[in-house]
Amino acid sequence: MKKVLIFLLILCSTSLSAQNDEKAAVQKAVEDFFEGFHAQDSLKMLTVMAPTLVMQRIGPDKDGNTVLRTDDYHQFLRNIVGIPKDRNFQEKIKSYSIQIDGPMANAWTEYEFWIDGKMSHCGVNSFQLMNDGSGWKMVYLVDTHRKEGCQ
Repeated sequence: MKKVLIFLLILCSTSLSAQNDEKAAVQKAVEDFFEGFHAQDSLKMLTVMAPTLVMQRIGPDKDGNTVLRTDDYHQFLRNIVGIPKDRNFQEKIKSYSIQIDGPMANAWTEYEFWIDGKMSHCGVNSFQLMNDGSGWKMVYLVDTHRKEGCQ
């Protein structure tokens, strides 16, 4: 009986360790994306973006109505690379919540967006990632964007 309990404890700890390793890999993919984002390095960002990535934003339109906007990720990359070098911008990730089921993962990240030392807006990113055997790649990104309720 003692051997069975020891075996079960080892099995559980191995499973938890593997899950933690995968969560760390998902978080690293998100961190690599933002490292490229802040450096305005589209090639770095592309290393963790699937070629069919869908990008959307939920936020207010000019009349204050909540709308869903879809962005072309190629245009997104051009916009990031085109930001003037004297402009200081940073998306600060405040927390991570990561769930994984086999080759699919979700990373939910609260953020604040700062421009030239002032908070511009805040919200949440929801990254959907897929591991095709070559690593975690973003297949879908939706975020919220608001100016109220930022800490």
